[in-house]
Amino acid sequence: MRWPFLILALLIAGSCAQAGDDERAEIYLQRFFGECGAEFGRATDVSKAEGECGIITTMINKFNAQNPDIELSSNVVAWPGYPQLNAQMAARDPPDLVTMHTGLISDYAASDLIEPIGPYLAEAGLSPDALTDASRSAVALNGQLYGLPFDTHGGLFHINTKLFAQAGLMKNGKPVLPTSPEEFLSQSKQFTERTGKPYIIQSLVGDNAYAARNLYTYLLAQNAAFFPNAREIRLRTPEAERIVDLFRSITASGVSTRNQDTPAAIASFVGGEGGIYPTGTWMIGQFEKEAKQPGRPLYQSYAVYPYPRLWGEHVSYVSGHAWVVPKRKRTDKQRRAIARFFRFVADYNFDWARTGHLPAFKAVVESPAFAALPYRQGIASVATTGRPLPAGVQRQNAIEGLIGEEVAAAFNGQKSTKQALADAERRVNELFAELLPTSNN
Repeated sequence: MRWPFLILALLIAGSCAQAGDDERAEIYLQRFFGECGAEFGRATDVSKAEGECGIITTMINKFNAQNPDIELSSNVVAWPGYPQLNAQMAARDPPDLVTMHTGLISDYAASDLIEPIGPYLAEAGLSPDALTDASRSAVALNGQLYGLPFDTHGGLFHINTKLFAQAGLMKNGKPVLPTSPEEFLSQSKQFTERTGKPYIIQSLVGDNAYAARNLYTYLLAQNAAFFPNAREIRLRTPEAERIVDLFRSITASGVSTRNQDTPAAIASFVGGEGGIYPTGTWMIGQFEKEAKQPGRPLYQSYAVYPYPRLWGEHVSYVSGHAWVVPKRKRTDKQRRAIARFFRFVADYNFDWARTGHLPAFKAVVESPAFAALPYRQGIASVATTGRPLPAGVQRQNAIEGLIGEEVAAAFNGQKSTKQALADAERRVNELFAELLPTSNN
């Protein structure tokens, strides 16, 4: 007679155990940065991981190992991942956490598709004041933060110091960079005359970001109000003309490469075929490896610095990566799990900065460990001087493409400065005219 009661007891115990298993908070993370499970799929020592993919993969493994009460599943999407995210949002089944370029946050926030992260920061014990000026401004909109910044990235001057020495442009072991448009032209001429190589390597074919980044940086430096509001751009200005005229002169004077796309420009710099290659923070790791290999053109001949101040203030145009939280129904446990992941990301921000991107947190930028990384002391100022486009400007990727295409045509001499800027202004404002009204602008 006791068997029915024993069976019932076992069933109850089994159901309780199952209920206990279900106590784990399940959250779903979606990211880019590549797939490298074969090499790092089981790794949990973040300090030994290398590269964007290796570090982020190991970080997620480490988080799962340290948090057995949370089931964090992750999905790697092909870069940049937004078509898949948009489809998930349309189906009302988005992930809980997503990597996003900060320039796109305004689009998703304007459509009420992502949450402000203030409550998650508070739960995680993270103060917005702990963020660097550059990283915080990149995720701020209407007085709220819409993502946890992961880093800051932007353009830098990557420099071949051996060629700079040959050109007589080294002083106290550091490259001499121009401080005015006039010096830019005179130093470039001196460099090319003494080395027989181009002073600056430009990727002006199929790389609209390069031309747009130059324009943005030096417009911001001149404090130009080129976005008088979030739905209008103004480029037919003296400030914009002097920037385009300078780079147009650089290209025309024979001190620059011509007709190169990004792979060709990288190959030129790595091969020692030019003095400066203006490209992003993400290239530091690759160039650093070249600088450590005996016999390579960059061996012990590499340095990197922010864009030099040519007008106005010392400012760099920047963007970054952030973790955003798409809107959907969640339990309190899931929300606490997201907050714990935010805390974890902050704790490992130094390791992420080893990729070459600048840290998102002031304490990391100011730490001896960060300063000890190669070349970081020279670029740490970008965490303070870096500025994104004004908050609320939507369609930043598309705008970059339109502006970059027109400005590159002027740099190459295919259009006049005035025509290129007029065409860029018209095309961007036509794009703005197609946007629906939103409450965020």
